[in-house]
Amino acid sequence: MSTSSNQRPGIFAIRDVRSLITETAEEGQGLKKAVGSLQLTAMGVGAIIGTGIFVVIGEGAGVAGPAVILSFVLAAVACAFSALSYAELASSIPVSGSAYTYTYATLGEIVAWIIGWDLILEYGVSVAAIAVGWGGNLNAFLDASFGWTLPHAIATSPEDGGIFNLPAVFIVLAITLLLVRGVTESARVNLVMVAVKLVVLTFFIVVALFNFGTGNFQPFTPSGVDGVTSAASIIFFAYIGFDAVSTGSEEARNPAKDLPRAIIGSLVICTLFYVLTAVGAIGIASPQQLESSDAPLAAALDQGAGIGWAAGLLALGAVVAITSVVLVIMYGQTRIFFAMCRDGLLPQRLATVNQRYGTPARLTVGLGVLIAILAALVPLSEIVKLVNIGTLFAFVLVNIGVIILRRTRPDMPRPYRVPWSPVLPIIGVGFAVYLMKDLPLDTWIRFVVWLVIGLAIYFLYGYRHSRLRREATTGSAGERP
Repeated sequence: MSTSSNQRPGIFAIRDVRSLITETAEEGQGLKKAVGSLQLTAMGVGAIIGTGIFVVIGEGAGVAGPAVILSFVLAAVACAFSALSYAELASSIPVSGSAYTYTYATLGEIVAWIIGWDLILEYGVSVAAIAVGWGGNLNAFLDASFGWTLPHAIATSPEDGGIFNLPAVFIVLAITLLLVRGVTESARVNLVMVAVKLVVLTFFIVVALFNFGTGNFQPFTPSGVDGVTSAASIIFFAYIGFDAVSTGSEEARNPAKDLPRAIIGSLVICTLFYVLTAVGAIGIASPQQLESSDAPLAAALDQGAGIGWAAGLLALGAVVAITSVVLVIMYGQTRIFFAMCRDGLLPQRLATVNQRYGTPARLTVGLGVLIAILAALVPLSEIVKLVNIGTLFAFVLVNIGVIILRRTRPDMPRPYRVPWSPVLPIIGVGFAVYLMKDLPLDTWIRFVVWLVIGLAIYFLYGYRHSRLRREATTGSAGERP
């Protein structure tokens, strides 16, 4: 039985959707189906609500004033178009790899490699950077609650005058062990952490409502429409993470229903919490108070509502929130890498599922160690900007993938369909390109350098070891090197 179809030989060869799905049933190659819509939605909320709402709201308020509320809505709308495309592809192609796999089935191997290489950067750097942020918030919590912090030398990277970042290493390795243990256990832990951070945000909203005033809402749009759109560009990145839900499509019990619900549901839930939090924050603190603080929500409760102990509670909420972001993003990183290894574009021997845990344990441990080293030692402040351009690039390709697959495979079962296609996917592309054009030139240069390195690896290794090309040559299915 053939498991692949080489419709376009060469670097633009595409994977047949049926072969991709069939491949997941091969012994030792398929992941355990263990999560439902609740766990997947929690993964989405866990990936989205992190440092964004706890920090970025201050920057947005400084740019747009009280109209930062509209900026949250605008950013959500911009994400929604891409979320719809992710929902269609994730439910139609329930295979690990997210945008990488969708691109392999629509635009061909070389483009899939590019986006896969791009996602490695996006997810890997994200985890390292978020882990560093976790360490900073842990120290803030210890300081606010106990008046004590970890020594500077073991709490910061050499870039900031320390020796290495021990808290960042700790959280990465702890999450690595959890992910090795199993997706069910990881999903349960994430569910608890998501509940905790939603409780903390709910507490903030309730306290804000009891101390609410309308004085801070005047003038509502001090910088006009430009202020709203500029703040939306900043806040947009607080929504990044919903795409991580699609990386778990292979492990969903009922991907046809679970994935669209989880992707769209997590975006709706987070938008609701973001808008209510923004309304509450403006109701008790001025935009200037929010902008001037590194912890704007805590500052709003302290200065606006007069609750001094709120700093400790908000810091604890931030630690829990960021922990779940590390968990979900790292989970997505391992699944994308797993899919690329299974396709032979990276060493295929790494795409082995542990028989006891049903997870790619060897691959997870290897990536965990590399990310821990990155988080402990490597300067990240500039590299982190690449995460933004990488995510937007993936959004562009996913929207285009929906349009192409509708034309090339009109008969393919689609449990969920983007309405008014291709209009909405085209709008999704437009939003992503619009936000990409405002990124600094340095970011574009670093992005191009990263892609050139990736193309060199592809032509030196991936092209020659591609499972698709090897099977087309030998006429065999699933043959190992």
